[in-house]
Amino acid sequence: QVQLVESGGGLVQAGGSLRLSCAASGRGFNSSAVGWFRQAPGKEREFVAAVTWTGQTTQYSDSVKGRFTISRDNASKMVYLQMNSLKYEDTAVYYCAADSVRWIVTTNYRDYEYWGQGTQVTVSS
Repeated sequence: QVQLVESGGGLVQAGGSLRLSCAASGRGFNSSAVGWFRQAPGKEREFVAAVTWTGQTTQYSDSVKGRFTISRDNASKMVYLQMNSLKYEDTAVYYCAADSVRWIVTTNYRDYEYWGQGTQVTVSS
């Protein structure tokens, strides 16, 4: 079982930056791929970024590539999402999720079995 808690969300002006954190507890985190997803009101949950358990392989959605960076620190059981050059359309609830089954990253939210409660990111235009 892996428990995940996100933090770091808030209100920021367009062009600004935020860093989201995902704190993990429980067994299995260090061997799990971790992804960040987001969901805006009235929209489906959307893949943002993911990182393998080693931290060596990452994947990003086209909409955030070049602006967001995912990283992890297995020693402290943390995953981060550095978000730069934020846009109004980045406004959403952001979730971190863990996939303990696959050795590669996946963009399908159904492949992730553990989820945090989410943190709100609001970008003002």
